[in-house]
Amino acid sequence: MGKFRRKDQQSVQEELWLRPQELVRGPQDGFYSKLNGVLAKLGFTESVHRHCAPYYKTGTSGGGRPPVDPAVMFKMLVVGFLEGLGSERGIASRCADSLTIRRFLGYSLTEPTPEHSSFTVFRQRLPQEVFDAVHLEVLKGLKAHGLLKGRHLGVDSSVIEANASLSGLVSRNTEESYREYVRGLAQQAGVDADDAAAVARFDRKREGRRTSNQEWYNPDDPDAKIGRTKHGACDMVHKPEHIVDLESGAIVSAEVRPGDAGDTAGLSSRVIEAVETVEDLHGAEPSDEDRERRVQSLTGDKGFHDAVALAVIQHEAGVRTVIGDPNASRRRLDRLEPELRTAVQNAARAVQSKSGKRLLKLRGEKIERGFAHVLDCGDLRRTTLRGLVRINKRYLCGIIAFNLSLIMRKLTGWGTPRQTAAAAKALWRALIRLMHGLFDLLKRGSSLKSAALENILIYWCSPSRWSCGPVFPVAARFSTGS
Repeated sequence: MGKFRRKDQQSVQEELWLRPQELVRGPQDGFYSKLNGVLAKLGFTESVHRHCAPYYKTGTSGGGRPPVDPAVMFKMLVVGFLEGLGSERGIASRCADSLTIRRFLGYSLTEPTPEHSSFTVFRQRLPQEVFDAVHLEVLKGLKAHGLLKGRHLGVDSSVIEANASLSGLVSRNTEESYREYVRGLAQQAGVDADDAAAVARFDRKREGRRTSNQEWYNPDDPDAKIGRTKHGACDMVHKPEHIVDLESGAIVSAEVRPGDAGDTAGLSSRVIEAVETVEDLHGAEPSDEDRERRVQSLTGDKGFHDAVALAVIQHEAGVRTVIGDPNASRRRLDRLEPELRTAVQNAARAVQSKSGKRLLKLRGEKIERGFAHVLDCGDLRRTTLRGLVRINKRYLCGIIAFNLSLIMRKLTGWGTPRQTAAAAKALWRALIRLMHGLFDLLKRGSSLKSAALENILIYWCSPSRWSCGPVFPVAARFSTGS
């Protein structure tokens, strides 16, 4: 047997009978245990079952295995956000090998967790309305914890990379691939069409080079559009848009739109829908007057400035718009209709006011932070799905997880398990730094009457005893707020 007791499968004898009480269960007071308690208070599982019940058959009389609990699927996608896993295979693997996450999902050690293919069936079975309803249930939880005021909303958009390639573009008119099109042009210009490197150099330098969404598309994902990524590279992209509560950072509404869609296209309808959602969450209270609106302002950057959209938002929703005019220096107000002129002037005054400047600062802080957490930390910057219908369902699950992390941050101080681990490591390193400081004071000649006490302090405060890397705390990347 040797000096050490081996723990591999070759030397360990398997038990014939094993009681459930003898199974290892992992820590009982971790982040996921607290999150499970929060979801239980929100009635998350019951709400999901209520919304999903019309789309599942009762019993198994028709044959086949029983369906996976939809609440479990939502929880697994929440785990993907909290662990920074964008791949559904990675999510399924992580849920299968973690004791803590197994308990969070309600699975014992002997039960197999859902495979990655279950996510595809889950999305195909449930319509977008069910995902919106679950998102609304989480918004109710935010309001119950005082994290959804809804008085000041902000809107902004970002970019996510599509699961499509520029090399797969084909012409909308002739169905000719982009590569064949460029090879034909190169051959006409006297370039060797069989030399791929020479053709690529020709394509980069040729005059009149233009790749538009009106002429080209990718048949693998027709919803993907040609555009600029976050780093400025040309690629196939989609455009997610958030409408956020500027006081708490909670995401009220989110939608993934085509990559070439303008920010102002349909803006008024999306804003009015978000305003109605906030007002429905608050409900009618006796102390509220009918003329007063819960949503007081909408803040956005200059890309969302449109005279018609501003007029609709101000008059129909009764919301103050804090959106700068990119063409203010050359805009002819006298050529606008009276309603549009008034809307543009109201927006300009709001931007120049003290409260408007404060809201613009909050917009840059809260909205950009939400995008960073959902897209970068949640690993949704590049989607693995195709089609806006599927992408919107998957993306909204990331929004649900982000809003849940806001509740966890308020209740526990940490929004994700990774932030919890980073905070514990920072505290430990701070204690080590304190030990180093005490040791330095002892070395400088602190007079102690007892030599024995001095030896004990030197022993416990010695840097060699507590050394474990740098003493300065490392900034946590995965925080939910500052």
